[in-house]
Amino acid sequence: MSITQTLIGESIAQALLAEFETQAPVTRRFLERLPEDKLTWKPHEKSMTAGQLAYHIAATPGGVVRFVQTNPAKAPDFANFPQPASCDEILRTHDESVAVVREILPSIDDAEMAETWRLVAAGQEVLAQPRSLFLRDVMFSHVYQHRGQFGVYLRILNIPVPASWGPSADEPPLFMQK
Repeated sequence: MSITQTLIGESIAQALLAEFETQAPVTRRFLERLPEDKLTWKPHEKSMTAGQLAYHIAATPGGVVRFVQTNPAKAPDFANFPQPASCDEILRTHDESVAVVREILPSIDDAEMAETWRLVAAGQEVLAQPRSLFLRDVMFSHVYQHRGQFGVYLRILNIPVPASWGPSADEPPLFMQK
């Protein structure tokens, strides 16, 4: 348990879910900004398209919380990012992903969170860490990194970038917008 959890008596899952509930609407605000005609745009030939990146951001939280249900888990194809057909598909995927996190995450108790979770690729263990750390790294840090990357895509496309923790160049912080 972290110091914060100890102070407020939350389980690891409750603490993770609290952060998720704060960040999911922020992520949706980023995804909502993508224009339909920019789904296949990309800033560089090596980059994902804007649609692929948005879809990846939308799908990751629910996919990760499902993924950690298996231990050990087989590594997915990290190079295969689907190209969505519409912005509506991205937003539906995000909403479904949020629903999956809300359903599954609270059911993972602290013992399961502390359990060493393993990732296997080609029969070799490539990662072994507490389940809670993997969730934190991928469901949060990984998504935040890609959300920042997506903000750069929006900036290059001259689309106002939403505020997240603090202001963006286009918006004041969320707490000042209310």
